[in-house]
Amino acid sequence: MSTAWSIRPERTGDAAAVSVVNTLAFRRRREAWLVERLRARASPYLGLVAAVGEEIVGHILFTPVSLRGDGTASTLMALAPMAVWPAWQGRGVGSALVREGLAACRAAGHDVVVVVGHPAYYPRFGFVRARPLGLGSDPSFPDEAFMVAELTPGALGGRRGLVEYGEEFSEPV
Repeated sequence: MSTAWSIRPERTGDAAAVSVVNTLAFRRRREAWLVERLRARASPYLGLVAAVGEEIVGHILFTPVSLRGDGTASTLMALAPMAVWPAWQGRGVGSALVREGLAACRAAGHDVVVVVGHPAYYPRFGFVRARPLGLGSDPSFPDEAFMVAELTPGALGGRRGLVEYGEEFSEPV
């Protein structure tokens, strides 16, 4: 197994390998199913893969969600899911996917990203708990796992409200 991996945009032909990576990383099919649904429905769809040659060993996805509050609505990006092939975990692949994914969001003009993830992992990338900043979520996620990152300082600008995830996040598998 080679140790050199690179990050690149997800391609149409990567779908099957992305499904395998998500299924293996989470030890269930739910996240692979979520990626498939989001790929079919979300716009924009910002997916990146970590590859060793042509073998996909990691995947990260960013899709739009709505922030509704005070009679206004705006679009944020949601990071979900991020997966790394188990044999490649602990080698920096996930961190590289997150860093490059956030940079790609910023380059595409998105300035706020939310994530539902491990509270000991995501803060290293600038994520903080969302509820103290006045953000809730639908569906409701645990306070410690629901986080937000401003890719541009002050990007939230005091906006508060409910982050509405798409139906894919609450559909049964």
